[in-house]
Amino acid sequence: MINLVHNLETCWYISPPWGKEIPPLSVNLLERVYLKRAKTFGYCAGVESSLHGWKYEITTDYDNITVLGHEIIGTGNLRTLTIAKPIFRLGELVRFRFNGDGQPLRIVQGIHLITDAWFYTIEWMSPGISEKGDEVFTSRDSLARVTDYDLERVRL
Repeated sequence: MINLVHNLETCWYISPPWGKEIPPLSVNLLERVYLKRAKTFGYCAGVESSLHGWKYEITTDYDNITVLGHEIIGTGNLRTLTIAKPIFRLGELVRFRFNGDGQPLRIVQGIHLITDAWFYTIEWMSPGISEKGDEVFTSRDSLARVTDYDLERVRL
């Protein structure tokens, strides 16, 4: 007999939340941007998929602000850093190293620069299904930011 729960989890983890094709980013990582609402400049230090499109983490002189793409204007200027570029890219299929029984394959749903280190957003927890099987429940806690040590490139 086929393990249907295992198959469902496999399909869930490798199905990108944005659909078949990755939507274009409004700005690049480390690009200098103008925040319309705050009327200030900052740098894009992260991007993550959400129900409303890409969410951008903007680092200003005084704060970190999370905004959607229509709330920022890119300048085309990139911040130069002495750290390496991210190892994984958005939408890349990776193997998540963890001590669990679940399916290890995941999709990179976000990339963040935190204290000069790259972190990757993946979904680490399976969704819940209603007893009737007509609803799927997810939690904000189902996403995790992990390091490149926690992930392994999948060769197809």
